[in-house]
Amino acid sequence: MISAEEALQIVLNNSQDFGVEEVPFLESVGRVLKEDIVADRDFPPFNRVSMDGIAIDFTAFKNGQRSFTIEGVQAAGSSQLTMNEITSCMEVMTGAVLPNNTDTVIRYEDVTIENGVAIVQIEHVTGNQNVHQQGRDRIAGDLLIAQNKIVSAAEIGVIATVGKSSVKVAKTPKVMIVSTGDELVEVNEMPLAHQIRRSNVFTLVSLLQKLNIKAETAHITDDKERLKMRVESYLKEYDVLLFSGAVSKGKFDYLPEVLEELEVEKLFHRVAQRPGKPFWYGHLDGKSVFAFPGNPISTYVNCLAYFYPWFAKSSGFELKEETVILGEDVSFKPELTYFLQVRIEVKYGHLVAFPIKGNGSGDLASLVQADGFVQLPKEQITFKKGETFSFIRYR
Repeated sequence: MISAEEALQIVLNNSQDFGVEEVPFLESVGRVLKEDIVADRDFPPFNRVSMDGIAIDFTAFKNGQRSFTIEGVQAAGSSQLTMNEITSCMEVMTGAVLPNNTDTVIRYEDVTIENGVAIVQIEHVTGNQNVHQQGRDRIAGDLLIAQNKIVSAAEIGVIATVGKSSVKVAKTPKVMIVSTGDELVEVNEMPLAHQIRRSNVFTLVSLLQKLNIKAETAHITDDKERLKMRVESYLKEYDVLLFSGAVSKGKFDYLPEVLEELEVEKLFHRVAQRPGKPFWYGHLDGKSVFAFPGNPISTYVNCLAYFYPWFAKSSGFELKEETVILGEDVSFKPELTYFLQVRIEVKYGHLVAFPIKGNGSGDLASLVQADGFVQLPKEQITFKKGETFSFIRYR
């Protein structure tokens, strides 16, 4: 049995590059960007009017002039106009290019207009006010978004404004999620007294959707030959297999034996942690196999603690690391890393974690009460209120 730290390092050491693909830019949300996005021109690309009002040459105002004859109107989206007389003004709209021979914009709220003449009603005007200068934000060629960033709505706006109708993103692996066991029935079925509905696979599907991975699912009963036949076919078709169940010491837990017969290299089986100790991990010809214990909390935490970092490294992005402060004392005697379910409160600007009362790794409903897991190291027995520990968030 290896430590949780050793297990994670082995998983990370076996990350994979699934390549790059080009997709329409609107389909890149949630994906990992695989190209630098640079400014194709200055931002803004011209001296931009930022308030509706009149544009003047500030020199005239500084010289005491307060009444300005209106020469014309500069609308947003129109070609740049030129003001002919320094003593005149141009009406301008927000977003318009600033007219030639003007440098300052005074809001409509600060002027009155009568018979084609704008009269300034305020005494404090600053040169270049209400003008967003060309190149003030970025200049042509500047890096706007570095590759390996996860694309959000903010990045979409930037990608669109530089004219990228398609972008390069990291390919996602082709994933099959498999549940095992005769006790499981479909969601829409009425289980018998000795049966339960499948749930772990759909939890995993949802966890992978957060990574923008669309996974397929399958169920295999406790029949070794059938299990072997199906797993062999999945290893040929998919990049990653995620299993829930059949990896412990039960009489019908055939999966480790089947994987060995299929020559999948076992990198570890059993991790010094709770929950999720029987976790099995290995690979074959570039295909990765994550076999999680069947109890729902075990499946859930192992996916977050191991598959998520593996995928992040494979795709080239960094997971956000968080820490929290314990809100109360916790004791845990076994020499195991303990993934403690907690709810989070914000107190005085700090994240504070409070343990929830669950009934072990089979208590699926307890996931709804918690916000994540605090990772408590196996070297300690008592964990004091106020101490800081790593936090794995899922809400």
